[in-house]
Amino acid sequence: MTMEEGTLNSPSRCELTEEDYEAFQWDTREDCEVRQILDRVADKWSLLVIALLDRNTLRFTELKYKIDGISQRMLTTTLRHLERDGLVSRTVYPVVPPRVDYALTPLGMTLHQTIQSLVTWTEDHQSEIAVARDQYDKRVNA
Repeated sequence: MTMEEGTLNSPSRCELTEEDYEAFQWDTREDCEVRQILDRVADKWSLLVIALLDRNTLRFTELKYKIDGISQRMLTTTLRHLERDGLVSRTVYPVVPPRVDYALTPLGMTLHQTIQSLVTWTEDHQSEIAVARDQYDKRVNA
């Protein structure tokens, strides 16, 4: 198996117990598996793919159509990474033309629940964030 660009051949563990948890400790170590996973699942394309696959099985072309601005290459890369991480399943049907469906795995579904909580928080606080942005912009541009 080839290693993904930017990952090390033998990733070190950086798990901590709650008592030892220090917020930035995982973020400073490039070889940290937690950091690598967070980098993957928190990027905008992965978030959109995971959100769209909630209780849906979609074809590549359907995903591409629904994700505004994503290139075919980026969608392919994102789906491969999510499949490698066990978050998305890929089913190929032996028909002509080939048919490939993507769906969330059970692990991916648990991540979707977490993402939905983040979206809900964002919706609940978007007006407060807009006010804070306005205040900041006025202060910085004054």
